[in-house]
Amino acid sequence: MSAKLYSVNDSAEIEGGLRERKRAATRVGITSAARALTAERGLNGYTVEEVCERAGISRRTFFNYFPAKEDAVIGHGDEDLPADILKEFIDGGASSPSGELTPTLFRDLVRLSLRLSEDMEASEEETRQLIAVVKKEPQLILRLIGVTERREAQFARDVALREGVAPDHPVVQMAVALLSTIARKSSIAYFADGNTRPYKELLMENISAASLLFSQPFDQPDTAAAEGQL
Repeated sequence: MSAKLYSVNDSAEIEGGLRERKRAATRVGITSAARALTAERGLNGYTVEEVCERAGISRRTFFNYFPAKEDAVIGHGDEDLPADILKEFIDGGASSPSGELTPTLFRDLVRLSLRLSEDMEASEEETRQLIAVVKKEPQLILRLIGVTERREAQFARDVALREGVAPDHPVVQMAVALLSTIARKSSIAYFADGNTRPYKELLMENISAASLLFSQPFDQPDTAAAEGQL
């Protein structure tokens, strides 16, 4: 009985994995088609139907994934972190009492950044394609900023969940702001013309620089005295 039950569960898990991979492939196909058409003709130079034809899908399928052409061009940048990577990160906070920041938070954030950097290098061509179409159609920048803000807000919730604190905790907010800034700076350098350095190397250089800066001692100013001088 137990062997049979295991077999059924295992089959369901495999089918679920295959279904998710198929959905991911469809998303990528739609985005690739939309970006290619945008690069060729501009946003106003093609229709959703032409995206569907190039991606080999129906109009209904398109709208199951994206509400508009612009969203298809940007892609699903606001998706959650990969489940296995996110679980490993959150489990790293299990040893500390709820509400107390773990002593390994910064180390685990660096490790998380390095894990995600592997996805960056794996999807390099897709990212270059996105950069090219955003340069061609600057109005996409606002939509891209919106996606980035939603992803950072979700990341704050993930860090807060791990630490057992509220998402607006100052350390959580600073961690998200700092890591997001470092990732953006590293990406700009990585995709700059003439760059030959790996993304992971640039990322670690910037993380090390930030760590060195914040490890320096400082004297906290007397707020009342500072206000009296104004």
